Amino acid sequence: MTAVRGALFDKDGTLFDFAATWEAWAAAFLEGVTPNADVAVDLGAIIGFDYAQRRFQPDSVVIAGTPGEVAETLLPHMQGHSMTSLLDFLNAEAERAPQVEAVPLVPFLSGLRQNGLRLGVATNDAEAPARTHLARAGVTELFDFIVGFDSGHGGKPAPGQLLAFAEAVDLPVEQIVMVGDSTHDLQAGRAAGMRCVGVLTGLAGRDVLAPYADAVFDDISALPDWIAAQGT
Repeated sequence: MTAVRGALFDKDGTLFDFAATWEAWAAAFLEGVTPNADVAVDLGAIIGFDYAQRRFQPDSVVIAGTPGEVAETLLPHMQGHSMTSLLDFLNAEAERAPQVEAVPLVPFLSGLRQNGLRLGVATNDAEAPARTHLARAGVTELFDFIVGFDSGHGGKPAPGQLLAFAEAVDLPVEQIVMVGDSTHDLQAGRAAGMRCVGVLTGLAGRDVLAPYADAVFDDISALPDWIAAQGT
C-alpha cells in the first residue's frame, strides 16, 4: 500500500468544530445586518439557519458553500447591498468568528510534521479569514499551503485546490489524504485521485460521509494511526 506523505485539511468542521464556530458567526452576522428579530429569522431561514435555536439545517448553503455562494443567496433579500459590499461584510464577520479547535491543533499538527508529512488547508472560506483563524490558533507556520475559494484554484467539490497542493508540495496525489467533514471535501478528494477521510466534527453524519470516504472518524485525532497503517 502506498504510504501517505501529505495531508490536506478542510478548515471548518475539520480543524475547527463547525457548530461551535459558525452558529455563533451566523447569529452575529444576522444581528449585524438588521436590528429586527423577525427579519433576522427570515434571513436566517434563507441560508438554512434557525435563528431562534442558533442551529444550522443540514442542507444550509453555509456548511459547504463559499462566502460567494452565501452572498448570492442573500443578496436578493438585502436592499442597499451590492455583491461586493455583502461579501466584504460576510468576510469581516468570518474573521471575527470564535474558533473552537476540534482537537489541540499545535501538538496534533506538530506530530504530523515530525513524521515527515507535508500539510495544507483547502477551504471554501475566503483565504484572508482562513489565515486569520489559523494564526489565532498559532498554527499557520505548520502548513506548507493554505488556499481559499478566492485564491485562484476554485472551490470544492472541484479538485483545483487539491491539485494545487499536490503541485506545491511536489507529491503524487496517491500519496495525499484529503480530510474533511462534508461531501464537498470528499468528492473533491476523489476527483483529485486522493485518499479521503471523513470526520464528524461538522454537521454531516457517518452515513452521509461513508460512501465517499476510505474511513470516517469522530475527529482528526484518529488520523495519525490511520496514516501509519497505510504503509511506509
